Amino acid sequence: MLSINPQEITIPKLHGYLLSAVAPRPIAFASTVDFNGFPNLSPFSFFNVFSANPPILIFSPARRVRDNTTKHTFENVKVTKEVVINVVNYKMVQQMSLASTEYPKGVNEFEKAGFTMLASEKVKPFRVAESPIQMECKVIEVIELGKEGGAGNLVICEVVKLHIQEDLIDAQGNINQHKLDLVARAGGSFYSRAKNGFFEIPKPLSSLGIGVDTIPKEIRTSTILSGNDLGKLGNISALPSAEDVNKFAKEHRQFVGINTSKKHTFAKEYLEKNDVQSAWKVLLIK
Repeated sequence: MLSINPQEITIPKLHGYLLSAVAPRPIAFASTVDFNGFPNLSPFSFFNVFSANPPILIFSPARRVRDNTTKHTFENVKVTKEVVINVVNYKMVQQMSLASTEYPKGVNEFEKAGFTMLASEKVKPFRVAESPIQMECKVIEVIELGKEGGAGNLVICEVVKLHIQEDLIDAQGNINQHKLDLVARAGGSFYSRAKNGFFEIPKPLSSLGIGVDTIPKEIRTSTILSGNDLGKLGNISALPSAEDVNKFAKEHRQFVGINTSKKHTFAKEYLEKNDVQSAWKVLLIK
């Protein structure tokens, strides 16, 4: 048995141990706005429900371990005292991961990740229309647990409006967990699909992905490519060069001159193998 004194190892190492040991964790896909009403969207896995009467959720946008900076979500909830917690199911997990990219302040993660902003009824932050359950919340209290990198910030919020996708409700009035198909966070690049076990998603690029909003409309509105597919396509730092696309086309003549539907189908097959570069090359062949 490896016995560890937390004070005797680095914070990044301790952080990694804790995230792997306390897992899987539910995901709070938190939507906030700043003082001027500009939207922000980011996922947090330090999250759970703690009371039904009153209905209380708590999540923690912790200080970054690497440089002790705080996240836009934390800054927003302290100012506006409002947040929407959207749950994450398997259909939207790749886009959710893309939204976790640390884009500069002023960049709209709804647009970057390809999500739809839906007006809330009780609070100013927008709901994620693609999320099957959305909870509008008022922030009751923010408790800062420390001032150093890795310190948590408990955001205690009360649910003031709950929205549930109607087809998730069974004949007894309960949520069908299989239909809901939630995902949870684990250590490293691991996630857990509630009904199907562990899977991996590469962490978003530190160099920033191009985002779903920059994907050509013909691809973005495809009836073949899913939201998860678009999330993968948006998580690259740059498109393949024309030279690389031409070389790929010469090596794969079967993709030249085919219609859009077939092109998207072949690209999807590459995406299912997590070969994003080849998927893009298929899509960009003239």
